[in-house]
Amino acid sequence: MAALGLTGARRIVVKIGSALLVDRESGALRADWLKNLAQDVEALVQSGAEVVLVSSGSIALGRRLLKLPAGELTVEHSQAAAAAGQIRLARAYEEAFAQHDRIAAQVLVTLDDSRDRRRYLNSRATLHTLLGLGAIPIVNENDTIATDEIRYGDNDRLAAQVAVTVGADRLILLSDIDGFYSANPQVDPAAHRFEVVERITPEIEAMASLGVSGLSKGGMITKLMAARVATEAGCAMAITLGAPNNPLRLLQEGAPATWFTAQTDPQAARKRWIAAMKPKGEISVDAGAAAALAEGKSLLPAGVTAVQGPFGRGDPVAILGPGGARLGLGLTRYTAEEAAAIQGRRSVEIEAILGYRGRAALVHRDDMVT
Repeated sequence: MAALGLTGARRIVVKIGSALLVDRESGALRADWLKNLAQDVEALVQSGAEVVLVSSGSIALGRRLLKLPAGELTVEHSQAAAAAGQIRLARAYEEAFAQHDRIAAQVLVTLDDSRDRRRYLNSRATLHTLLGLGAIPIVNENDTIATDEIRYGDNDRLAAQVAVTVGADRLILLSDIDGFYSANPQVDPAAHRFEVVERITPEIEAMASLGVSGLSKGGMITKLMAARVATEAGCAMAITLGAPNNPLRLLQEGAPATWFTAQTDPQAARKRWIAAMKPKGEISVDAGAAAALAEGKSLLPAGVTAVQGPFGRGDPVAILGPGGARLGLGLTRYTAEEAAAIQGRRSVEIEAILGYRGRAALVHRDDMVT
């Protein structure tokens, strides 16, 4: 099980709701709050962590810019508000992190991006690259194009999916309540906050269905859904109060929160997920590549001797040794046709053969079970 708290965290995903970023009465950005949050994030980065933010706020900001009426918006007005608000939101994050010489990068996603394996791999590669370059990815649901059929519907579940995608070991939901309670604390004086939830039991789920913790009924249910997704993927999750300035620093200093314990570690969870897949093709390798795989290295095109498909990019393939023995299973970064074209060739030759600069590894070690 992963340790709790933020100390020693390798990769952290933080979910930020619209109510934290945008003043409900005026519709204006809470610039001071965002400035302080950026201070918290920079402190975490300086301590050695990588941080991804999952942010709402584009529609709330956009409706004020477009002078849209109060109340529920039509789908068309919501999408228009998101289009205008995304520019303002991105600029706000850019300005907040620029004070720390840190680059903020906007990543817009829809539910389809996690359902489709190719899109999922593209999103994962983009986020990993941004983190490797020291940037702060700001992930938001692409409300300008998303319809009900391709929406996550809430940023709690989106944040959990992002945590799984990037292999995070901590997910922090900044909320309007300081944790998960046994009953609604506004109604029941005997309600108590859970410090730690080691397992989401039917009893815990029943508490959420009653609308506990001062949130709407759906609000806490979606948080438990996020907790289940995150913890099963090896990511501990916390619910804590987000409204005060510097909420992440306060959490580090012991502010009230409920922590949901991870059931494994992120890499082990991903390996189990891959191991359960049925291969759609085979890639045979030479003795040199087999030895490299045994040492935990990635599979490069140079070591490939044969390709049997068909399979697409992101599909699981069996990796066979010189004698035909199965050495492992992994997700390929190329289609069967592309893999056949570059087999036995050096990575620097890929662009000349395929016409674009591909990835050096045919199967990366992080996407492989041996």
